[in-house]
Amino acid sequence: MDDVDRRLISALRHDARASLSDLAILLGVSRTTVRGRIERLRQRGDIVGFTVVLQDDTKRDPVRGLMMLGIEGRGTDRIVRQLTGLTAVRAIHSTNGRWDLILELGTDTLEALDEVLAQIRRLDGVATSETNLLLATRKSG
Repeated sequence: MDDVDRRLISALRHDARASLSDLAILLGVSRTTVRGRIERLRQRGDIVGFTVVLQDDTKRDPVRGLMMLGIEGRGTDRIVRQLTGLTAVRAIHSTNGRWDLILELGTDTLEALDEVLAQIRRLDGVATSETNLLLATRKSG
């Protein structure tokens, strides 16, 4: 992947519906080059799809946070299964370092988030936790 490919991917992340002509002007290459590079990136698996972000998607979860969990013993798999059932848990990430899991949480109110945090902290095997509220998103997926 060269610089033109990286700039093309960046432009598509900004606007996946940009026309080939607009992309060609932005990158300083021909439409044929843009079309060929997109097709090559798709065939290689660098680009696996395109998506649409709806206005409702951006309004979802007025209160969002990241919760880091320290798990005692070997209870991670069991805790992940329990967390999967909670509607406020949007994503579960395993990680290295101080924390065993990082959760992405989303609720309608601070009170609802507080209830979810308490529920998670009460799970058998959760030893420590730390939570940070997400204030603004500058760039997403």
